[in-house]
Amino acid sequence: MKVDLTPGSLDPRRAADLARTVEGLGFDGLWVAETDHDPFTALPLALTATERLEVGTSVAIAFARSPTVIAQTAFDLAALSGGRFQLGLGTQVRGHVERRFGMAWSEPAPRLAEWIGAIRAAWASWQEGAPFRFRTEHLDLSLMTPFFSPPALDFPAPPGRARIPISIAGVGPGLARLAGRLADGFQVHPFHTPRYLAEVLEPALATGEAGRDPSLAAPRAERIVPVFLAPADEPPLVEDVRARVSFYAATPTYRGVLRLHGREREGEQLSRLAATGRWAEMPALIDDELL
Repeated sequence: MKVDLTPGSLDPRRAADLARTVEGLGFDGLWVAETDHDPFTALPLALTATERLEVGTSVAIAFARSPTVIAQTAFDLAALSGGRFQLGLGTQVRGHVERRFGMAWSEPAPRLAEWIGAIRAAWASWQEGAPFRFRTEHLDLSLMTPFFSPPALDFPAPPGRARIPISIAGVGPGLARLAGRLADGFQVHPFHTPRYLAEVLEPALATGEAGRDPSLAAPRAERIVPVFLAPADEPPLVEDVRARVSFYAATPTYRGVLRLHGREREGEQLSRLAATGRWAEMPALIDDELL
């Protein structure tokens, strides 16, 4: 088992110092989210400040970017770090993709499968000289000249692992099945419970792994499970976690977690508060049992 740290988003001005501290404390990895900062700005600083720390995105929003742009950014970070970079991708929800990023939305799991395929096709073109041809419902990619192709990576893929691992994040079983079938890892969303993981996500991962792409390096998707740590005798930290849970619980797409525990009513109330901008009132609906 590996123990990593995720601080959420990371201000680039803090990236190098935090990464050195995390490595010095003995953590195996550092995962950076895409919320109020672009993770791809902070990651090069974290990587160049460390020697052994693995660094990844948890997550970068796939549908906010072209898959070829994602592929090139990830390829450069892998080259910069000598293989210490992991690409974590998420779909976000429809409202953010359309109204925050201004991009088109479609059924997330099939579309994310296309993005992963296109990213790996670009990598194969650059690393192995394979023809760059990838055609699906949403993508028609066929142009990659030597002028736009980066040099091949100069480090081997570790045994049983991809040269650049791709993990995907999700709350529901659809993305868990996709991870089992196509990804190197599955990042469990912070909004989960042990019961939800055991009864919903693990069966979905197993279903996906039953039809797993045989070309993948590992026989199963690595499970990456976040845990909030907040000492009970430090109320500000506890209340910060309570606020985060209320934010996640307000998202209709994440309602399945609450439904499993018979707490869907709280989710509906939180959604109404969020819709009217009453963010400060939301944490009060998260009792200690939900927390």
